[in-house]
Amino acid sequence: MTQAVWGLKKSSLALLLLAAFCGGSAQAALFGDDEARRAILDLRQRLEQSQNANRALMEQSAQQIIQLNQQHNQSTAQLRSALLDLQTQIDKLRADLAQSLGAQERLARDVTEVQLRQKDTLSSVDDRLRRFEPVKVSVDGREAMVEPAEKADFDRSMALFRQGDFPGSQAAFAGFLSRFPTSVYKPSVLFWLGNAQYANKAYREALANFQRLLTESPTHPRAAEAMLAISNVQVELKDLKAARKTLEDLVKAYPATETAATARERLSRLR
Repeated sequence: MTQAVWGLKKSSLALLLLAAFCGGSAQAALFGDDEARRAILDLRQRLEQSQNANRALMEQSAQQIIQLNQQHNQSTAQLRSALLDLQTQIDKLRADLAQSLGAQERLARDVTEVQLRQKDTLSSVDDRLRRFEPVKVSVDGREAMVEPAEKADFDRSMALFRQGDFPGSQAAFAGFLSRFPTSVYKPSVLFWLGNAQYANKAYREALANFQRLLTESPTHPRAAEAMLAISNVQVELKDLKAARKTLEDLVKAYPATETAATARERLSRLR
């Protein structure tokens, strides 16, 4: 019994020791769980704080990114608008430049045309002035200044005479005297008019013009020839006495001329 009691006591003591050990372990475990729980809670809190901070940072970054995007979009839009304005200005400048160049080209053409017209006008004016400016001519060995129209009229009349158109030249010389009554050509015109009339057998008209030449210009180079022509007219009019008298006067007035030699030869035939 004693052994049984001792065995029982011994068993009870073992049980008590085991309980005590288990209780201590449980208490220690309990204390360890609390610290772990607090650590976990602390970690969770820190994690939440970190997550919240990250979330806030991400939200802030997102806002900044949005703002940057907005600023970028706004800057891009402003830049695009500025580029469009610049392109518009460039296009306008190009159009203005093209218009200016076109205007300059038209102006250059206009200036060239004006210069050409001016040149033509000046040339035309010069031509017209030359038609009225006196020209230097030689009339029967004497130099003189005459109007261009006057010279042209005389040359035309002489051309008709040389062509043998005596009626035409007679009319032309008569018209010349009417248009230029004081011309330096007048003595020559009277001489050739008389010759044209002689060729047309208008003897009395020819005689009058030859005598007029001698009366108005007795020292003219054609004066001796005019006297010889008068003698020819007088012969045609059958006035031989007057013809001899004219030839004799010719020899006396112009003795050293070839015309005087011709007059002497004719006088020898008329005697």
